Amino acid sequence: MEVKAVLRIKTGKVEAIRRFHPWVFSGALKGIDGEPKEGDLVRIETNHGAFLAIGHYGAGSIAARILSWEVELPDAAFWQKRIASAWAYRTSLGFPTEYTNVFRLIHAEGDLCPGLIADYFDGVVVLEFHSAGMEQASEFICGAIQKVLGENLKAIIAGSKKGDGKMQVLNGEEPALPYTVLENNLKFQVDWRQGQKTGFFNDQRDNRRKLMDFVQGKKVLNMFSYTGAFSVYAKAGGASEVISVDASKRAVELAKINMAANGFSPDENPCIVSDAMEYLKVMPENEFDVIVLDPPAYAKRSDARHNAIQGYKRLNAEAISKLKSGGFLFTFSCSQVVERHHFNSAVMAGALSSGRKVRVVDQLSQAPCHAHSFYHPEGFYLKGLILHVES
Repeated sequence: MEVKAVLRIKTGKVEAIRRFHPWVFSGALKGIDGEPKEGDLVRIETNHGAFLAIGHYGAGSIAARILSWEVELPDAAFWQKRIASAWAYRTSLGFPTEYTNVFRLIHAEGDLCPGLIADYFDGVVVLEFHSAGMEQASEFICGAIQKVLGENLKAIIAGSKKGDGKMQVLNGEEPALPYTVLENNLKFQVDWRQGQKTGFFNDQRDNRRKLMDFVQGKKVLNMFSYTGAFSVYAKAGGASEVISVDASKRAVELAKINMAANGFSPDENPCIVSDAMEYLKVMPENEFDVIVLDPPAYAKRSDARHNAIQGYKRLNAEAISKLKSGGFLFTFSCSQVVERHHFNSAVMAGALSSGRKVRVVDQLSQAPCHAHSFYHPEGFYLKGLILHVES
């Protein structure tokens, strides 16, 4: 590997890089020495030639994703050091355990691996490449994972940056799908080939566990239920009945399987294929004690933020208006471009339009295995609220 070009940074934009923000935006460029291609290794310098960092080049709004602020090349030893650091952090959190063998192993910028996601499923590591540079480094990354995880590794599966659903086995043998994993001693079926992202959203682990404290003897509605993880936790927490709603028939079928695998009857706890907003609009008031709203990202670009905020307002207004008095709402946003203050304001606007009394019980975020750098606020993407609603 070799440096293909030098990115020269405008004087007023240097400080952000020196403060360890891992992205170099195209607007920060004074010029480029060379003709780099997407994913090429580039050296980042001040306009006067002083070294700042090395990174992977990108042709879009993010001109480079920084790999290191040191003068070093990302060779095999570099990647082994990065993966070892990520694994050590997860083991310091207590993973894997006898009761939880699914977690985020590498969380992009939070682990100084921008553009790389890796989830651990009981020995199977599933990779997602979100940059050409990371995809081109896959051989080094795969080798490093093998060395660091050792006997804790069964296989490495990788998806494409193109998001075309095509996956390949980079190491070991892929197990039959769906694959059973444990989270807090609850069983879940994971299918990384057919599911969203890597197949299971382990960023909500702690929030699902918290839900259990609010559902004893209660009727729960889980909207955007995907494969039913919140629903399983609700039943494990003693909920009298849980209804799960998702637009994906495939996800709903897996939700039924997950309920049954944990000893809960899907017949007594219906899993329904429906648009979430349509379901909320037609369902009667005062039927549910607890509602969970965990929608997919409403916006992935800043120019879609306004519409996303309006969408969160409408969604939460509908849910708040339908809750029983004394009920609880767990509501989330995973849209990176919708910051916490945007989300809180949208939910508050929805609460105001409902005309009901609403208390903030708690503010929630992503599980700690989804590490985020203090210097990269964009990595703090999952926002959540627990609200108490009265007439």
